[in-house]
Amino acid sequence: MRWLLALPLVVMLAACGQTGTNEAGYISGDGRTQEIPVADRREPVELTGETLEGKPFDLADTRGKVTVLNVWWTGCAPCRKEMPMLQAAYEELGDEVAFVGLNTRDASAAQGLAFERHYGVEYPSVYSPDGAAVLALKGSLAPRAIPATAILDTEGRVAALIRGEIPSARTLDELISAAGKSGEGSA
Repeated sequence: MRWLLALPLVVMLAACGQTGTNEAGYISGDGRTQEIPVADRREPVELTGETLEGKPFDLADTRGKVTVLNVWWTGCAPCRKEMPMLQAAYEELGDEVAFVGLNTRDASAAQGLAFERHYGVEYPSVYSPDGAAVLALKGSLAPRAIPATAILDTEGRVAALIRGEIPSARTLDELISAAGKSGEGSA
């Protein structure tokens, strides 16, 4: 009989530990960052696909540069908030650092393109409505976590992760810088 009285409490406590799925079917991260020590980095990320413009894309073409991979969706409020920061970083670092979006969940490429036009995004985004492109990160990010950012070193290995909205431009700059330094001489 006691277990019947405790059941509602257990259910309430279990629900409190969840980081909302927002009824939209995605998991919002908490903005935590994680740097991956060079010795612990896995194989380079392999990712091919089509951009929102329908052009072929191969992540291997970015090797030799630090690469920022940002997972976004037009229905994600934190994505809308961080997009101007990413575009500003691209404008500042574009020749030295590659930026690539991973557009997930949009029903059409046209939706993603309209979003990019609105925010003035000039770097490519791979269109992956089923989120399969995120699987290329080999377990580094949850496939349904939006937004999320992976920073790859010059060899294409995950050097840092941001789960959720990018906390600040300074955080992004520091993680990019650290990934660039850690990739020097490690080839």
